[in-house]
Amino acid sequence: MRDTRIQKALADMGLCSRRQAEQIILEGRVKLNGHPVKLGDKMDMHEDVLSVDGRTIRPPKKKEYKYYMLHKPRGYITTSSDDRGRKTVMELIKDIPERVYPVGRLDKDSEGLLLFTNDGALANALTHPSHQVAKMYRVTVHPAATEEQVVALANGVVLDDGTKTLPAIIRVVAEDEDRTVMEMSIKEGKNRQIRRMCRAVGLDVARLSRKSVGAVKLGMLAPGKYRELKPSEILALKAAAEKAGRKNAKKPVKDR
Repeated sequence: MRDTRIQKALADMGLCSRRQAEQIILEGRVKLNGHPVKLGDKMDMHEDVLSVDGRTIRPPKKKEYKYYMLHKPRGYITTSSDDRGRKTVMELIKDIPERVYPVGRLDKDSEGLLLFTNDGALANALTHPSHQVAKMYRVTVHPAATEEQVVALANGVVLDDGTKTLPAIIRVVAEDEDRTVMEMSIKEGKNRQIRRMCRAVGLDVARLSRKSVGAVKLGMLAPGKYRELKPSEILALKAAAEKAGRKNAKKPVKDR
């Protein structure tokens, strides 16, 4: 019985996140029993044969999910491969035996906590805009931020594309004449959001480091190093994603 959407099957098999699966389907790289598929097509996980780029993808006999954190250094891009020859985060985890993929992204000039997993459902839950799992960043900006700028960031600012960010939690941890160091906690994941938020109030980001995702903290992990998540951290991530999803589901639909 064809009851599983193909993008979900690809994510569940650990090939990529669900969002990435949707993209490769749109690019025409996925076939079912030798025929191209469309977004939304379904498959029988036990009978149908799925392939990506001509390579047959089979579900593992027993799915074993793995979860890691990496302290991403600056200078690496968050992607599986790069046709321009730039350094990718996958080079830093190449000795992990399982095929895992980054959860979300950090841009080349940013550093800090980056999660990896082959659990497509959790990756989707943590990155989906509706789930709003909190992420905390330490941000150094120039020039020194005024009280008005900090308040504006906390209340939400209008970005360069006309969208307004959700309220953020801001804590100033250090400041001098020409710089301010802040901890910023946000629940969205817009592209380069922290940098764009700061730019919107007239501040330039000199350094940006993600310190936590939900209850999972980077801690003292050295740059370029990774470790497997503890069972308690995995449970905390799943609980945060589930809680955020339930909270969003209860929100009333606004009249248009």
